[in-house]
Amino acid sequence: MKLIIPIITLYLLLNLSGCSTLTDPKEANWSPERFYSEAKDAVKVGDYETAIKYYELLEARHPFGKYAQQAQLDVIYAYYKFEEPESAILAANRFIKLYPRHAHVDYAYYLKGLVHFELNQGMLARLLSLDRSQRDQNAAMQSYMDFSELVALFPNSQYSKDARQRMIYLRNMLAEYELHVAKFYMKRGAFVAAANRAKTVIESYQRTPAVREALVILAKAYKIMNLNDLSNSTLKVLKLNYPDKTTEVENLVVR
Repeated sequence: MKLIIPIITLYLLLNLSGCSTLTDPKEANWSPERFYSEAKDAVKVGDYETAIKYYELLEARHPFGKYAQQAQLDVIYAYYKFEEPESAILAANRFIKLYPRHAHVDYAYYLKGLVHFELNQGMLARLLSLDRSQRDQNAAMQSYMDFSELVALFPNSQYSKDARQRMIYLRNMLAEYELHVAKFYMKRGAFVAAANRAKTVIESYQRTPAVREALVILAKAYKIMNLNDLSNSTLKVLKLNYPDKTTEVENLVVR
């Protein structure tokens, strides 16, 4: 028992001394305004790590009031720019849950969509110049859903116009991804799977550029499977929607 007390005392002293080194003495008496101002200044010069530190300290030391609330919103952007997407998404979801009626909650929705949008771009894909439509599209789908929620809840938000433009891009890319998978199945001889993917493009991504080729794949798959009535009806849809390419379409299906 005599040995335990000194060991515990030493442990506590070491931890206390360690904690004291984590906090800069000059910050000890900072007001919420000072923390917030320093964080904003750090963001302006691109020092997002320092900004995150001050936003978090502000919330920890002064958890109530307008500055703490604003810090919870602004830290989302700092995480995003500091390339910590998981932290940014968690912070956005937390803010939306805590302050659903906040005057700038639309910004949290927008940033969440933006983080998922950037995740979809992918650093590795940029380095290797891969076609984005050929990669897993979970982040793209989530980004589309985030932007859709923003536009639905806040149609007049200053961020809605950009969100709508990104949604068009994402929708086209999601359609291209399904088309890519349909082509893959066609090459493998998995014609049922190819037809199903092509139908997904036609039914879920109407008015996207991928629809025309999806109809071609669907008509081909039906023809190969001897489903001639379905193939012919699909060909009719092709001719109806692309009358200027009738001969080209027929040749594509026959190949």
